[in-house]
Amino acid sequence: MQLPLRWRWKIERFRENLSSIFRPREQQRRRPRLCPACGTLVGSTATRCHQCGASLTFSMAAMSRSLSKYLPANAPVTYVIFGACCLIYGISLLLTLHSGAPIAPQGGGIFDMLFGIGEISTRVLFRLGSSLPLPFNLAEPWRFVTACFLHASIMHIGFNMWVLIDLAPVVEELYGSGRFLFLYTSCGVGGYVLSSASPFIGILRALHLASTGVSIGASGAIVGLIGVLLAITYRRRGAGMQQLRSLMYRWIIYLVVWGLFFPGIDNMAHLGGGITGLILGKLMLDRPPQTTGERKRAYALGWASAIVILLCFGIMILNARQPLPF
Repeated sequence: MQLPLRWRWKIERFRENLSSIFRPREQQRRRPRLCPACGTLVGSTATRCHQCGASLTFSMAAMSRSLSKYLPANAPVTYVIFGACCLIYGISLLLTLHSGAPIAPQGGGIFDMLFGIGEISTRVLFRLGSSLPLPFNLAEPWRFVTACFLHASIMHIGFNMWVLIDLAPVVEELYGSGRFLFLYTSCGVGGYVLSSASPFIGILRALHLASTGVSIGASGAIVGLIGVLLAITYRRRGAGMQQLRSLMYRWIIYLVVWGLFFPGIDNMAHLGGGITGLILGKLMLDRPPQTTGERKRAYALGWASAIVILLCFGIMILNARQPLPF
């Protein structure tokens, strides 16, 4: 009895796949393939793409393209940062509950009650990598990075994530995902560098603007993104640029009012992040990478930033059992 054509094709396909497992690699049939970085069709024996120059066996471009399949198509790094902040807040909340510390404010005014809901223990924040005044941060510089992903309460993370989702996709679209991650990380670090150094700056100490305790939050990095957008819209007369610049001015006014009238706001982290963003916005091209060299540098910046973040959290985990200084 003769098998149907479709069944015979399936059996033949299975036999071919099975035999290819034991066949020497050099005898296997090679076919043209697509460059994993730019999608250009390349020859079966090529080791590098003739269009973008990326290695076909291993490259940061290929890794980025493979990873992007599992991330949102629109502003992937923004949503990874959003998810990381929410995940770390959830972990810190569980650790606070485990430690027996209250997660709701005891007494105080209506604002204290509102902004203290889901409050994280200071001890937990220290363990997870909060920023501290300069003598501590110099000994543990990984805190400049980890503090950007920590938040003190539900209102704290809610406000920061709202602004992040509102602004960050614009910056990521302008600069590309790799350079955006570098900008976000650099602005966050710049904010906490100034925050931790502020007790040693006389004029800030005299004006009572110096940060004197635990400092956390993504707001320094987010204000840095505002600084980046201000830098690229400065002196540009297009209607879109003027509208974007006006929006940045409104956000700055909100932040200034918030910092002046609500206690516990680290204004120096905001200022440091904003200054860092302004400088980087002037130095970097405000468009996605186009040439081969630009793409390589962008991938290098993005992966270097990701590795630094992962290393800092790895060091935080290794040092989580260290004695508390208070």
